[in-house]
Amino acid sequence: MGRFLFALLLVVHIVTTSAGQNDQELQDAREELDRQEEKAGFVSLFDGKTLSGWQGSTDGYAVEDGALVCPADKGGNLFTAGQYSDFVLRFDFVLSSGANNGLGIRAPLEGDAAYVGMELQILDNTAEQYADLKPYQYHGSIYGVAPAERGHLRPVGQTNSQEVVCRGTRITVKLNGHTIVDADIAQSIAEGTLDGRPHPGLKRKAGHIGFLGHGSRVEFRNIRIQTLP
Repeated sequence: MGRFLFALLLVVHIVTTSAGQNDQELQDAREELDRQEEKAGFVSLFDGKTLSGWQGSTDGYAVEDGALVCPADKGGNLFTAGQYSDFVLRFDFVLSSGANNGLGIRAPLEGDAAYVGMELQILDNTAEQYADLKPYQYHGSIYGVAPAERGHLRPVGQTNSQEVVCRGTRITVKLNGHTIVDADIAQSIAEGTLDGRPHPGLKRKAGHIGFLGHGSRVEFRNIRIQTLP
């Protein structure tokens, strides 16, 4: 097993084991993962102190204790300054009860990112108000296009780790080490989407990455990206 994969699995193991853990052990594992990711070409999208490098609804988000936070009474679309085509994106997040946000990918700055780009749901699947959603509306799903496998979110208030890989028309989402989406959107482009609505953004080759807040608290940390050739 490579050192990079070992460090990643170690971080996941430590985070999922709540009782009696050594904080220094978690810190050491995180630092080893950071070193391996830096060697692999990952760069940070969030400095933990400011919203430098982000645009859009900057007044709808805040920085708190090193986290990028969508407050409960704010939100909107917060996009990266840069645009990305094929990439590996990794981040950690904490949901509040009933939280509803989204991850925009290959999105333009204007319009509804779920249609003019792509939106991956960020959602508290356990909330009662979401009990009757369509399968493609739950956490990790490509909204309206591809449903995610459920059952891998940690309880509200605990840290989740997510990875999104975009390579051409293949979109893969891993949540806490589990693959919850592995979709080729070429089929949806050719045959139509599950929600029956136009999704011209599926044809986009590049665009911004963003958080799409809907007035509920979500915390994001360790947001980093590796561009793919």
